[in-house]
Amino acid sequence: MTTKPEKPAVVKEPSMLKQKAMIARNYDKLTSAPETGKKVVSTYVPGNLNELIMCFDMLNNLPEINAIQNGLRKQSGNMIREAEKMGHSEDVCSYVKADIGAMARGAIAPNGKPMPPPDLLLLSYTGCFTFLKWFELLRDEWGCETVMLQVPYDGDGKVTDNMRDYVVKQLKEEVIPAMERISGVKFDIDRLRENLKHSAAAEDDFVWVLQSAMNKPSPIDAYFGGVFYIGPIFTAFRGTEDAVDYYKLLRQEIEERIAQGKGPITPEGEMGEEKYRLVVEGPPNWTHFRDFWKMFYDEGAVVVASTYTKVGGVFDFGFRHDPENPLESLADYCLGCYTNRNLPDRVAMIENYMEAYQADGLLINSIKSCNSFSAGQLLMMREIERRTGKPAAFIETDLVDPRYFSAANIRTRLESYFQMIEQKRRPAGAPTPVAA
Repeated sequence: MTTKPEKPAVVKEPSMLKQKAMIARNYDKLTSAPETGKKVVSTYVPGNLNELIMCFDMLNNLPEINAIQNGLRKQSGNMIREAEKMGHSEDVCSYVKADIGAMARGAIAPNGKPMPPPDLLLLSYTGCFTFLKWFELLRDEWGCETVMLQVPYDGDGKVTDNMRDYVVKQLKEEVIPAMERISGVKFDIDRLRENLKHSAAAEDDFVWVLQSAMNKPSPIDAYFGGVFYIGPIFTAFRGTEDAVDYYKLLRQEIEERIAQGKGPITPEGEMGEEKYRLVVEGPPNWTHFRDFWKMFYDEGAVVVASTYTKVGGVFDFGFRHDPENPLESLADYCLGCYTNRNLPDRVAMIENYMEAYQADGLLINSIKSCNSFSAGQLLMMREIERRTGKPAAFIETDLVDPRYFSAANIRTRLESYFQMIEQKRRPAGAPTPVAA
């Protein structure tokens, strides 16, 4: 009987170890809330008001992150099937079904302890209509108070004063009073200013990290590696000194890589020669994350920019949280999230990345159960090809449903795509190389 060879241990840098410890501490705080008396807010990554939540000594629990953690641990498949037995359609967002299935199984956190029910559901609506129905299901399950922050969709590509004022009015009249009532803590705007100051500092280093991919070779992978980089700033740590320290450490590591002319770190160590520079649209697959990434670095393909790393905030086009205008700054943050932007804005963003990062092409990973990302992607792909003259390709996976990850199909499509890039590079009339 033959045994399947074990994968080598994942290579981790100090910044990754620090982030892992931060996430573990947050789950420990969440699962200890019944003993400590801390109040828990469940909210979503896009439009995540962590700086405001911290003003009331409340803990931030993010359902998408819980689903991702279960996907990475290959536990989401059974949770999704559990939700489908309860009547949820196969076409429903797999994050939702993983969350509902997890609740049916006792809502166990990654540390093995029960996740407490939230004291408040805070929905900052930023373009994903599934969030609305998801929160209805959570409200029905937990029976807790729900506050919805209505964020106008950026359909015309411009944030107006009326849109900003509308969000600020809700913060003053609905969100903050609910947080005061549930937490028992009075709102302190100076405390919010301090949190926003930390956010802006972390955002400066975070943007530097993303833009380091303009180097050749790129010292980072801005999609697969990027999902680690966005963790603190998109979740329960933006506005903390921990996040500021994390991004300082990460920047130092990448500065060293640039000085040494090195490419990205992969789960198996140093990446080899950089052959292809890609921009990727759409979230990654989490249930086969490491295998998915390996298909790229085995071929020398580096993702130099991605739209997914903007889902929790678009900072590389100039936005920073502003302590001088705290509530207005929170409003602008929500209004500017990637999923709240119209298709022309998204296309323009991708076109900018294609040129600024000297990418060889665009790859779209279309997520079966994510309408927020997948709607319009074929039109976006064709428009980018027309504007840049560079090849684009389309693959399909899912977020945390392992049934929709076909390694053979994805590998075949990627190989064909890299061949397409090679053909595009050759001068007109040049013969196609023949293998020896």
